[in-house]
Parts: sequence; structure tokens; C-alpha cells
Amino acid sequence: MIRILLFLAVVFALGLGFAWLADRPGEMVVTFSGYQYQVSLMVAAVAVVAVVAAVMIVWWLLKALWNSPYTISRYFRVRRRDRGYQALSTGMIAAGAGDGALARKKTREATKLIRSDQEPLIQLLEAQASLLEGDHEGAREKFETMLDDPEMRLLGLRGLYLEAERLGDRNAARHYAGRAAAMAPQLAWAAESTLEDLTGRGDWDGALKLVEAQKSTRQIERDAANRRRAVLLTAKAQALIDSDPNAAKTAALEANRLRPDFAPAAVIAAKLLFRQNDVRKGAKILETAWKAEPHPEIAELYSHARPGDAVLDRLNRAKKLQEMKKNHAESSLAVARAALDAQDFSTARKEAEAAIRMDRREGAYLLLADIEEAETGDQGKVRQLLSKAVRAPGDPAWVADGVVSERWAPVSPITGKLDAFEWRAPMERLGQLIDSDEEAPDAAVPTIAAPTKPAKENVIELNPAGSAERPPAAAASETGEDDAAPTTATASAVAPPDGDAVEPVEEMARLPDDPGVDPDDEDQKSPRKFRLF
Repeated sequence: MIRILLFLAVVFALGLGFAWLADRPGEMVVTFSGYQYQVSLMVAAVAVVAVVAAVMIVWWLLKALWNSPYTISRYFRVRRRDRGYQALSTGMIAAGAGDGALARKKTREATKLIRSDQEPLIQLLEAQASLLEGDHEGAREKFETMLDDPEMRLLGLRGLYLEAERLGDRNAARHYAGRAAAMAPQLAWAAESTLEDLTGRGDWDGALKLVEAQKSTRQIERDAANRRRAVLLTAKAQALIDSDPNAAKTAALEANRLRPDFAPAAVIAAKLLFRQNDVRKGAKILETAWKAEPHPEIAELYSHARPGDAVLDRLNRAKKLQEMKKNHAESSLAVARAALDAQDFSTARKEAEAAIRMDRREGAYLLLADIEEAETGDQGKVRQLLSKAVRAPGDPAWVADGVVSERWAPVSPITGKLDAFEWRAPMERLGQLIDSDEEAPDAAVPTIAAPTKPAKENVIELNPAGSAERPPAAAASETGEDDAAPTTATASAVAPPDGDAVEPVEEMARLPDDPGVDPDDEDQKSPRKFRLF
């Protein structure tokens, strides 16, 4: 558009110039070699323009002739390149569709038409074709070749990482991911694998640097970065709590500042502050975390903030926590434990029963059993409460990937994932919830009346001769008695001397899910007899 406007402007300027010369007639005299040439000013202007145009045309023709070899070669080169890129595009599509034969064919075509050092995608297509053909060794060689090219280095590291993952070589995979993360921390696959490696080795400072790099490149959101930093700082504080308490306190306080509601960070920060006799600041941290989410470790540490406190003082501190978070099972359990230590059994029983009403769990029933045993010593009630505890859902615990732990850990012991543990009830007792009418008296079980006289069965006698004594079952059958004894292996052993020997019949084995026969109805059913089917 701009070029068109410039062309129009030049044409308009020339038109104005010729119009200006036409309005002002004049003559131009040129003397050359003794001759004098006289022409009008308009003719002279037109001649000058014509000479300039002719010179430009001649120059263009000469330049075109001079550059014709290069132009022709460039034409064929562009055509060859277009065909190569068409083959490369078709090969990439075939590789994505899983057509290894077509991908290999287009790879050879693209290699002939385009130089691999000029187009790095050819190397990628070759590696993908090798993977589709099952030639993993050749694919790894292609990926290793890519490491020499700065433009393809990350792609080569990605391919080697995936191959190491396929072979199950975690060390090699993390090595390649670490190299990629050092070059480009914005790569999610490299950063996550490297983070798992650093946390698995306990290199918390290196993991913190990587998380900061992820945050600076905006790979993860600010809230997610702060949570990861809080987890890593808490793990660092746990590692340094004995060797370097000051550094551990600094890390724990920073973790608590990032996530005030994170119970492990609050607990370790308050514990380090209590060791340095800063009870007020430690208690404030625990109170803030308790208001966000009550946790038994917070209540335990808060109640024992001062080692020399009496049991009544610990009870009062537990009641203070209860005031901060009313109508919560953990608050009631904290007061019940402190009251049990203080031997205030009425308060302990009331709070334990309140906790059961709010959240029925195993620990509440166990605590109530301890209260019952300490106050009355009634073993019957204690056993009853213990049986309820066995059937009750489990208490909340730190759970990660199916692993239940009493203590929090920064990484999962199964997958190595960071921040995998969460505080929740384990899913190990599904379906064992305690019904609300559990303590009601057992209802009468309705009985089904059996028929008064079962129908007779047609019995085929095994001794047609009838010359000897017959078994009791046969005699009973002739007399019409219905309550004859069933024929068992012992009865069958008493065979007539001249009769055919009959093998004793063994009782059929009862299936595992066979409920059996009700003893009350056994006498009313017809006896089992020998039958031939």
C-alpha cells in the first residue's frame, strides 16, 4: 500500500512539473562542435526524461543478463527446497499417525532434497521413524547427535530422557532432565524431574533455587510457588533442627510466613521458638494455625509449651484452644486429653462424648475407654468401647499414595512427588461406619415355621432278595415310618451276608459360603436315604 502511494506521488509530481513548464514557454540552445541546437524547453525536458528512462532500462537488461545464472539456479533450488519441505511435512504427519514405513520413506526423500545441517527437523523425523520401527538404539544415537547442535540440544535431551524413562533408568533420566533444567528452567518436564531428584537427595537449597527459577519464568503460579517453598523450607528446618537450630528457625519462620495455615511449618517453628524460651511468639504461631485448621500436633505442643506447667494449666490452655475453634472434634479431644491428665473425669467424659457426636472415629472411642478405665475400672464397658473403636473409622493421618504415616514428610515414599502428604482419614475401613442405632437392643429375629410333615420319597431298595436282615432305613421304609434314621457310612457298613456289598457314602463337603442347616429345623426335615438317580 505504501509503495502504491509513493508511485502515485511521483507521477503527480512529474505531472505538476510538466504543467509548470508548459505554462512558461522558453527555448534551450546547445552549442556542440561548432553547431548550435535550439529546441523548446518542453522538448528538452521530454528528451531528458526519455534518456534517463532508456538508461534505466538498459541497466536493468544488463543486470538481468549478468545475474541470469544465479536466478536460474535459485529457481531450481527453491523448487527443490519446496519439494523437500513437502516431504518433511508429510513425514512428520506420518510419524504422528504411527505410519513408520511412510515416515521412513519421506525421511529419505527429505534428506536427498534438504541438507540435514540446514533443517534440524530432518534429524527429529529420523529419530521418530526409528522409534516407530522399534530401533531404539538408532533413535538414541540420533538424540545423542542432537546434543552437538545448540539449536537441537534440548530436543536431544528430551528424547534421551524419554528413552531412559522407558528403560526404567531413573538416574539417567534425572541426569538428562537436570541438564535441560539448567539450560531452560521453564521446561516443565525437566524442572519436575530435577525437583524430584533434588528432594530425594535432600538438597533443599538446590530445590529452592529451582522453584525460584520456575517462579521467575512464570512456569508456576505464585500461590503454587509459595506452597512449594513452604514445604521445602519446612523440610530444611526438620533436617537442621539438631545440627543448626538458628538456620532451622529461620527456615521454619519463613515457611510459616508463606503458609500460616500449614501445620507442619507452624509446629516446627513453634518448637524451635519454645526451645529458645520465646513462648509468646511460638504460641501465637500455633494459635493462627489452629484457627485455620485444628491439628492434634498443634494442640499437643500448645498444651506443653511450658514444660513446668501443672496439669491444670495445660487443661486451661486446651480450653483456650477450644474457644478459638468451637464445635470441632479436635478441640473437644484436646480438652478431653488434658482433662484426663488432670483427673477431671466428668469434663473428660463430656468432651469425649461431644467429639464422638461431631465425628465418630477410632481415637475418640479409645480415649473414652481410657477415661472409663481410669474412673470406674468397669472392664465390661471398656471392652464395649474398644469393640466400637475397632468398627469405627480411622483417625485422620498423613496419607500419600496409599501410604499412611504418623509424621509428615515432604515427599512421597512411593513416587517421590513433592508435597504429596495430606491430612485426611485413610480409606482402609470403608463400609464400617457406626450406625446411629448401634446401641439399641437387639430386635427379635423372625423365625420361619417348617412344614409339619415332609413329603415322602420314593426309595429303591438295594437288596431285592430280602433274605437277610435289612438296614434300619429299609425297615423303617416298609413300616411307613417317616422318622427313620439317615443312612450313613456306619449304617451302610452293616450289610447282609448274602447281599451285594455297598460302599459307604461319604458326606459331601460343605461349601465355604454354605450357611449350613439350622439345628432347630434339622429334626423336622426328612432324613437322607439311599437313592439311585
